[in-house]
Amino acid sequence: MEEIKQQKGDESCIDISVVIPLYRCSESLNELWERLTAVLKKLGVSYEILFVNDRSPADDWSVVQELVSRDSLVRGISLSRNFGQHAAIFAGLSKSRGQWVVVMDGDLQDVPEEIEKLYAKALEGWNYVQGSRENRQDGFFKKLASRWFYKILGYFTDTEQDPCVANYGIYSEKVVSAMLSMQDKVKFLPAMVSWVGFSGCKIEVEHSRRELGTSSYSINRMLKLAFAVIVGFSDKPLRLVVRLGATITLMSLLYAGYTVVRWLNGDILVMGYSSIIVSIWLLFGINMIILGMMGIYLGRVYEHTKNRPYFIIDEEL
Repeated sequence: MEEIKQQKGDESCIDISVVIPLYRCSESLNELWERLTAVLKKLGVSYEILFVNDRSPADDWSVVQELVSRDSLVRGISLSRNFGQHAAIFAGLSKSRGQWVVVMDGDLQDVPEEIEKLYAKALEGWNYVQGSRENRQDGFFKKLASRWFYKILGYFTDTEQDPCVANYGIYSEKVVSAMLSMQDKVKFLPAMVSWVGFSGCKIEVEHSRRELGTSSYSINRMLKLAFAVIVGFSDKPLRLVVRLGATITLMSLLYAGYTVVRWLNGDILVMGYSSIIVSIWLLFGINMIILGMMGIYLGRVYEHTKNRPYFIIDEEL
């Protein structure tokens, strides 16, 4: 913990840091900066705004450079390549200096004015407060995919996952330091907040429709993220495979006993070719699933032993 604090610098001089990962958000950045500045000045706190460019192919970084030159309270971080939204968030967290850190998206769907509500709730004694998007302004298929994403994720990771809660929230220095101390190669903020514990709550926040740009989260990317998080945070798939193997073994023994009884009674004269082929292919498929699952986890262990950083900063303003 002490090492992390030294890396981040003296945090006591800043009340709130706002960390914003960027990918194809260039069109909304100027409005976002104006609204954030107005809200934070209204709160009367010392603050900093950290824009983290996840190597966006759009003009995000050039807009950030302009904002940094105009406002001394804006900082810019650009990653060496596209590492993903959650890696970008943790790059920003590692550089934040605030006693409280707000994490939000850069597309204006997370309403900046709701920070006032989140901060007021946090000062009641909570270590973190997450924004709950009860009235999500997304398309039907995106909301449906998100709902199933969090259901599957919650089931396999044995954690409570709320589809209305994403990254938008305010987190104390203690919570941020605890998450930064985790050495997991797969980063997923909601799951990590849930894992580290501490006292926290959720409050309803406004959610806006995305008017500018397009979301980078396709169904395929959500499925990949869910799979990576499940394997990275839980061994439940392995335990389910063991249960499946045990169930099939029990059923096979029962069927074998039933077949022997029928043979002793003279009911079976010639064993069926079809049943043998089906059984072979079924068991072969199950074995391949089990071996594949074990291989995936071994691959994760191999990735972890390489000890590569989960983000690399190319430029910092």
